Amino acid sequence: MNVLVTGGTGFVGTHLCQELIDRGHNVTALSRSGSGDDLPEEVSVVTGDVTKPETLAEPMADQDVVVNLVALSPLFKPKGGDQMHDRVTNQGTRNVIEAAEAADLDAIVQMSALGADPEGATAYIRAKGRAETAVREADLAWTILRPSVIFGDGGEFVRFTRVLTTPYLTALPGGGKTRFQPIWIGDLAPMLADAVEEQAHRGETYDIGGPEVLSLGDIAEMVYRTEGKSLTILPVPMPLAEIGMRLADPLPFVPFGTDQYRSLRFDNTTATNDVAAFGVTDGDLCTLGEYLSSK
Repeated sequence: MNVLVTGGTGFVGTHLCQELIDRGHNVTALSRSGSGDDLPEEVSVVTGDVTKPETLAEPMADQDVVVNLVALSPLFKPKGGDQMHDRVTNQGTRNVIEAAEAADLDAIVQMSALGADPEGATAYIRAKGRAETAVREADLAWTILRPSVIFGDGGEFVRFTRVLTTPYLTALPGGGKTRFQPIWIGDLAPMLADAVEEQAHRGETYDIGGPEVLSLGDIAEMVYRTEGKSLTILPVPMPLAEIGMRLADPLPFVPFGTDQYRSLRFDNTTATNDVAAFGVTDGDLCTLGEYLSSK
């Protein structure tokens, strides 16, 4: 199968490209820079930008399936403000769909996010929700995966935890009670590859999480414990945290703002973990603690 992976040189993309190559597919990674130093040599790298539709027609030629991974991080403020989420994630997805339809591709696999909602509380969640709407309305077969936060080599979730906190004593909005269901990239990449290959996944939306539900405080304590450091958390009332984030919004050197504050007001967990649709159980999945202990 010929597979185009937009965002193929990113964190998830590099792992997925390797998985697809291991399964014998012909893989092309779309990259804004055209560089793919971290990819297997069997992967073809083409230059393209999902926000520039004119760059997508050539990469789509002769492809069977496109996997759309391009999105801005929800963990850090994007350059250009919150509207960049809509430009890259929503409009970028629509550009990918239009190019895929014109090239007569068979299907699109869309990586979305837990809680994606066109009317959601954050710019990231709204953009993901609007992109999902475009995918479902496309003249293509489709599959949507909505993972919780993803960890693994090259990922930013552990880095985000370290940036947000300090060892020994740290203040966290709401005492770090926001809950996540982190999933290891080594578990998620095969599920994405299954979604590419298997017709049974067409027309399905899957909420995907790891084997544990952990609070932000739990995660911070775990990260520092593996480094031999303790952590005491000082709760910051959410209204006070909001004021601080609003004051930080205009400051380019502060990585967090009001959108990140809003994201901490709701949990990032599954109601029903759909990993079983890919033939695995929670017990088969790597925990964050296991991953950190192996580093």
